[in-house]
Amino acid sequence: MNTKFDLKTIAQDIVYVKPVAVADLPDDMQAQAGPLEILFAVHNAQGEQLALVANRRLAFHLARENDMRPVTVH
Repeated sequence: MNTKFDLKTIAQDIVYVKPVAVADLPDDMQAQAGPLEILFAVHNAQGEQLALVANRRLAFHLARENDMRPVTVH
């Protein structure tokens, strides 16, 4: 088994979805969250936040609509 892989291209389409407490966000973002207590952040493999959305289902939908493969981070 000598299959070679280009490690730079593996997992480029994976994004990580994790819950974020609204209380941990800056005040201006807390105000925009309204009554929500938890938002969901979408991050790329380098840890850069790509999006912050209202719920997990929306985060997964957003990722898939952009040809990404979402996985949950606990």
